[in-house]
Amino acid sequence: MKERIIRCAIYDRVSTDIQVKEGLSLEAQRQALTDYAISHGYKIIGYYADEGITARKKMQNRKELVRLLHDVKSDKIDLILVTKLDRWFRNVKDYHNTQAILEAHNCNWKTIFEEYDTSTSNGRFAINIMLSVNENECDRDSDRIKTVFEYKKARKEHLNGRPGYGYIANKDKMLIKDPATQHIVEEIFRRYFSTYSKKDTVNYILSKYAGEPNAPTMYQVNRMLTCETYAGRKYGIDNYCEPYITWEQYKKIVDISDAKIIPHQTEPFLFSSMIKCPICGKNMSGFVKRQKLKDGSMSEYKRYRCGAKFTEYHNGACISESVIEIYLLENIMGELDRELLQIKSKEKDLKKRPAANPAKIQDEINRLNIMYQKGRINDEYYDSQYSKLKKKLADVQQPQNIASLEAFKPIIQTLDEGWREMYDKLDIKHKKAFWKGLIKAIYIDKKSRKICGFKFIL
Repeated sequence: MKERIIRCAIYDRVSTDIQVKEGLSLEAQRQALTDYAISHGYKIIGYYADEGITARKKMQNRKELVRLLHDVKSDKIDLILVTKLDRWFRNVKDYHNTQAILEAHNCNWKTIFEEYDTSTSNGRFAINIMLSVNENECDRDSDRIKTVFEYKKARKEHLNGRPGYGYIANKDKMLIKDPATQHIVEEIFRRYFSTYSKKDTVNYILSKYAGEPNAPTMYQVNRMLTCETYAGRKYGIDNYCEPYITWEQYKKIVDISDAKIIPHQTEPFLFSSMIKCPICGKNMSGFVKRQKLKDGSMSEYKRYRCGAKFTEYHNGACISESVIEIYLLENIMGELDRELLQIKSKEKDLKKRPAANPAKIQDEINRLNIMYQKGRINDEYYDSQYSKLKKKLADVQQPQNIASLEAFKPIIQTLDEGWREMYDKLDIKHKKAFWKGLIKAIYIDKKSRKICGFKFIL
């Protein structure tokens, strides 16, 4: 009989501090894991690497781990290889959540530099102990780092990384103006306060200093015009460093920027929180699609997509707002007529049936309770019969067709004669209010990725 080949995934993670202290780079981990897999005859399905990410980060922030678990759920993987337990998890809660997924899909994991066994109670106990120790160690390290940072902030020191353009750190680690670029930064602010245009300022500076060794990038110029550091404020602390502009000037830049948002982005999306993803059922969110046309001009239009596609890696639908609007305008009256016709049909059926007596139904419920208390019926029978009787009683006390007709009255009043002419005259905000008062959910077909229906808000 041919031996089954184990499909193996290689996961490696390194935080920047570990990389510096121990030299345990992603490359070193990957090579060791690859050699182990090959020597044991495993088939490597894929590599998953989270670089510069601590194991205490939330799972959704460890993008490669999320991708790995997605492949596990797709039953593509039999075994996950990691170097050590602390490369895998340092968070007890996330570990157990992940372990539940692995067990549901018959996927195991193994450390190649340590011995851990999840098949025995002692092995699972040892893993929990080590995870608790690692979690506590991470928390203590984090507390120490926070204490050091707070001390440095109190001294107004530059914490880490490269200072922003126009600044350098002196021997006392204080931020001071950089003599090599100070004149450029000062000119950036002079230009802005003469034009009050970020776009003009960026273009002017990039053009004037093109090719020079100390020339700023477009990102750096934009950053200067939005960062409070250049007004001498950092981490909420005034006079943290030498300022290039006053705080009043900085606030003026912020106020002008807020007033110059692209018009399309200030408009609300008509159907936000109403469209359901056909893959996961979550709400789809709106975004502005920008596309360059053949004549060189830019076209902007609103679309909707599922935000979960970036974390759950599904091929979700993407649909334009104008397509949804046209569909609803063309189909809403037909759907309303269909709903009302269905209600009238139910009403006729109810009139033909003999009237149910609520008192008799309640007597049946009481008898059922007595039989259960005396142990004459089991839990399963009691639960099923009790649910049926309660539903029957609720239908008698408040007939479904009457409630539905009452609920449809506001919709009928909104969609009266001449509603379409009224709708065409509404601005974007009132159009959104119009749809919010009518539609609860819009559904997209899973196969065609087109609208397949909607539900009135009742």
